[in-house]
Amino acid sequence: MRLPIVLFLAILLLGCAQKSAPKLEKNLEVKSVFKNGGFIPKKYTCDGEDISPPLELVNLSPKARSIAIIMEDPDAPMGTFTHWIIWNIPPTNKIPEGIPRGKEISEPFRAYQGRNDFGYYGYGGPCPPKGKPHRYIFKVYVLDTVLDLKDATKEQLLKAMEGHIIQYGELVGLYGK
Repeated sequence: MRLPIVLFLAILLLGCAQKSAPKLEKNLEVKSVFKNGGFIPKKYTCDGEDISPPLELVNLSPKARSIAIIMEDPDAPMGTFTHWIIWNIPPTNKIPEGIPRGKEISEPFRAYQGRNDFGYYGYGGPCPPKGKPHRYIFKVYVLDTVLDLKDATKEQLLKAMEGHIIQYGELVGLYGK
């Protein structure tokens, strides 16, 4: 009688076991033309050229196979607003400003972008209503793989990255009108 219960529990435990996630390495430091917690220059907002700012990644792991970025405004009136979703960026310490819009880009590197909450593929700069400045969080994920995704929502990207994140860093910028 006990043997079937023991077998059942063993099968249940094996079925629930997942591939262990890679160990998270030393946190990634993310820098730009504005300091962490500082104001984002107008050039990178809807009031300026509305182009992505340059990002510098310090302490990038030699095990990196790709990079993903999600930029969000958690202070938006209707809840968190997603401004940028990009993945499969080749490992690099410098992401230049002005990444072109589009679902699949080939310059300055090959990568994919998801549809932001403005409704288009690519970067959409800070564009808060008048009032208190909003926070814009650049979340940078360093992965141990290249993702097999050609189109994805933020949720689908986060799911695909599960178990593959080896480094993480954030840069918070402020902007208000």
